[in-house]
This record gives sequence, C-alpha cells and structure tokens, in this order.
Amino acid sequence: MKKPDICASIINSDLKAIKAVEPLVELFEVRIDLIGDNWQNIARQLERPWIACNRIKEEGGGWQDSEARRKEELLKAVQLGASIVDIELATPNLEKVVPLVKKQAKCLLSFHNLKQTPSLENLKKIVKRQLAAGADICKVVTYAQNAEDNLIILKLIPEFPEVNIIAFTMGPLGLPSRILSPLVGGYITYAAIEKGAQSAPGQITVTELYDLYKMVKQ
Repeated sequence: MKKPDICASIINSDLKAIKAVEPLVELFEVRIDLIGDNWQNIARQLERPWIACNRIKEEGGGWQDSEARRKEELLKAVQLGASIVDIELATPNLEKVVPLVKKQAKCLLSFHNLKQTPSLENLKKIVKRQLAAGADICKVVTYAQNAEDNLIILKLIPEFPEVNIIAFTMGPLGLPSRILSPLVGGYITYAAIEKGAQSAPGQITVTELYDLYKMVKQ
C-alpha cells in the first residue's frame, strides 16, 4: 500500500524546521496569510511542490489586508511556481480568478465551516458547486461536534470517485478523519511542521502522521 500523501502547513519563517520535515512530506502548504511578507523567500527554498494559500478570516485564516491584495499575492504565487493555488469557493469574482490560476497551476477550491458539519447531502452540493466553478481539486473542511461527524465527512470522498477531493473535520474530535481521509481515497491530508505550529485546530505533526502511516503500511 502506498503511503498517503502528507502536506505540511508552513505558518512561519522557521526554515530549519521546514527542512527537517521535507523528506517526510509530498508537498507543502505556504500560508501567505500567516507567514507574512517573508513568504516568497520561504517558497523559493522549498524542494517539494507547494500549495499557495492566503486564507480569509471568515474561513479560519489570518489575512488582514484588502481582498484585491489577497488575490494579487495568490497570483504572485502562480508566477513563483506554486503547483496548486487554494481559493475559497466564497471568493468574490471567483470566475475571474480561476482561469488566471489555471494557466499555470491547479486550482483547489475550498470550503470551511468552522462551527459544525452539515449533512452529507449539503456537502455533496458544495462539491458540485466547486466542480462547476472549475476546481481541479475540491476541499471541504468542517468542524466536528461529535465522533459521528468524522463519518459524515469521510462518506463524502467515495461519493466522487473521479474527483481529487480533500475532506476532513477540524477540532479535537476531528482527528480520526484527518488520519483516515487519505486512506479512504482523499487526495492529501495536512499536518503541522512541529508542535505548537498548527494552521488549524486538531492538526497533528508531520512526524506523528508519518509514523502512523508507516505502521499502516506494514
């Protein structure tokens, strides 16, 4: 069995920590909204493919500036060599941004519900909207209020067998879905580079996830 693909979320400029996990991951997520002005310098030094993400506050991000500048930074990432660009489905004028991204990178359209996990039917509608908007990769992340929410989000993945889909729940109760998502067909799962450097609630570290998957492979 192939080891699931791990994406390490970069939230600061600690290049030593980033380089330490590089051999364990398939790709990085460069969180422009959290790293700040130094993000381009960090991105240039990565030896793995990377996802550019500039998350809005409403979906759990830290971007403080204008919407126009947020998009500008994402388009800079395309020029800098990002393999994938993560844009929220709720982004204004999305139909203008998606074609610009897709000229040189894959477009990941994301949806985050920071409070709960909607029904499977509603989650399926979200994925259909993402695909209609031109997504190469669909990402649906919700908040786990109970253990059952993990199952709901995982059931979404086999509903779209031909689609590159990322789906899991956040929060303390969402850990099972983070681990299991790629094992049931999810595109990737995310991990923190080190303890205390999570980009979202419930994230475990690259090393913890890598060690877990090593056991599963055996």
